[in-house]
Amino acid sequence: MYLPRLFVFIFLIWGQISFAQSFRFAQVTDTHVGGSTGADDLRRTVQDINKLKNIDFVIFSGDITEFGSDEELLLAKRILDSIQRPWFVIPGNHDSNWSESGANSFRRVFGKETFFLKHKGYDIIGTASGPNMRMSPGQIPRENLVWMDSIFQEYPNKETPLIAINHYPLDESLNNWYESIDRLKTRNVQLALCGHGHQNRLYDWEGIPGVMLRSNLRAKEEVGGYNLITIRNDSAIFQVRRPLIKTEDPWLSVALRPVQPGVNGQYARPDYRINKQTTAKLVWEYQDHGDIGAGMGTDGKLLFTANTVGEVFALDLHDGKRVWSFKTGGKVYSTPVFHQGTVVVGSTDHFIYGLDAKTGALKWKLEAKKAVLGSAAVANGKAFIGASDGIFRCIQVADGKLLWQFDQVKGYVSTLPTLADGKVIFGSWGNGFYALDQNSGELQWEWWNGHQNRMFSAAAVYPVVHKNRVFIVAPDRYMTVIDLKTGKTIWREKKDSEKVRESIGLSSNKKLVYAKTMDGELIGVPVMADSMDITWKSDLKLPYELAPTAIQSKKRTVFVPSDKGLFTALDAKTGKVKWQYKVSNGMINPLLLWKDKVVISTMDGKISMLSY
Repeated sequence: MYLPRLFVFIFLIWGQISFAQSFRFAQVTDTHVGGSTGADDLRRTVQDINKLKNIDFVIFSGDITEFGSDEELLLAKRILDSIQRPWFVIPGNHDSNWSESGANSFRRVFGKETFFLKHKGYDIIGTASGPNMRMSPGQIPRENLVWMDSIFQEYPNKETPLIAINHYPLDESLNNWYESIDRLKTRNVQLALCGHGHQNRLYDWEGIPGVMLRSNLRAKEEVGGYNLITIRNDSAIFQVRRPLIKTEDPWLSVALRPVQPGVNGQYARPDYRINKQTTAKLVWEYQDHGDIGAGMGTDGKLLFTANTVGEVFALDLHDGKRVWSFKTGGKVYSTPVFHQGTVVVGSTDHFIYGLDAKTGALKWKLEAKKAVLGSAAVANGKAFIGASDGIFRCIQVADGKLLWQFDQVKGYVSTLPTLADGKVIFGSWGNGFYALDQNSGELQWEWWNGHQNRMFSAAAVYPVVHKNRVFIVAPDRYMTVIDLKTGKTIWREKKDSEKVRESIGLSSNKKLVYAKTMDGELIGVPVMADSMDITWKSDLKLPYELAPTAIQSKKRTVFVPSDKGLFTALDAKTGKVKWQYKVSNGMINPLLLWKDKVVISTMDGKISMLSY
């Protein structure tokens, strides 16, 4: 019997859906173990889940912990191990942005950071969300996107209905939301779920029904809660479950059907038209297969950087071609530094490496007790570098010999220290801020910002030092000036109109300290000012801005990175925009200035050299 093509297509689609069976699962999100009630709220929810008889599995959709520490992750895993159902877990930004392990412990403790299952006629896929170790919008790691591609190749049936889970919404909260959506739309995606916002809410993500779900935390309520999701009769029905109390009436029912082609969302995709108008010229461009969360070093011929696949690698500065690669045992966020033929870099595999700059061959390695997220500052043949084990080390670059160590660091170190006046100066993610003697490692002074909350630490900023003053900015939005000799506060100020955060730099003439605000402006404060006296302000107007990347200056140009891949060159005298270039939609890492060129890398693995 002849059937019209359209009828055959409809028959096949509905035939696929008709094989799907009803089922019910729980989605628990934003448990924040390590916070005030996170562990107790999760224990109550696990006890409740074990009493329910009609759920097939449980999904935990990120922010499992408060601070991503090894202790918090292990505690969460112990609690979850008592669940008497299959369960699947992905990390959220709290698990990855403040992770002392560089997001390695999540994979080690839980086995993986993604999941895929086939269940009763449905495909269900979960991906990580980042941002990993840098404050910025979320980002599905590039290696996760590569993994999605491999899963879809392994399971080629495009008609099976698909449910996607990420911690973030599939919108501008993720700087690469569109890359995920484009992949999902090659399949029969019918529903996407997330957490992050701590509320129940319905979205439309380019035609894909998106549902944000409440946090498991009790907050101001007597108990917390999670969602029970029933897939039945081509619908997804959502009910809040109050652990050990009751299941509430449905608050949402979403029709499950194939997404209509050509549906666009309310969020504009990245626009690169500015690159056709700029005076900067693209010299070369390189796309890596992993995320890049490190800066770059150079010997004048090669560029050295690293990725979250665990590779330290070199590119030819003239054409951007890979020259060599060295594989470590963990993700790398440490910026490689060159000194007298050796590249020094830390890895989350607990080692600090010395590599041959020409070949990438291993010269030496020194073991730490935990991940090494900090970058090394080098002077007089010595490398100064912090790790996650509470120890700051001084290493002889030539042979990797440990010269001294300071073992009283609160929290972990992820920054590049500043060397000045015979001191090494750095902050840590335990509200510690230190000046050590470069020769002995003895503590010269320690400064405290007055906070107990670790998230206010001056730990991501690269300290600026000039005229016996140390300048820092931090997530508490204060600019602080500390006496280099004594560690005493000279002044400390916060302006609600100029919310600074972690991104500062020194002007070429050394008269101003630049600071980027969260409103996307760049301000300048005189080095010798007695308060936060803003005497210089640029014309720059970026959107809401979080990138902690340092500001750099060269002659009459100020270079300003952003958290969405837009790079700006400003006139140092007037503050006017000279030119802009959009590298990608990912956060810009620490820059490399080389001759009359600038090399820009972004968190999504893109490296571009521009001449200007």
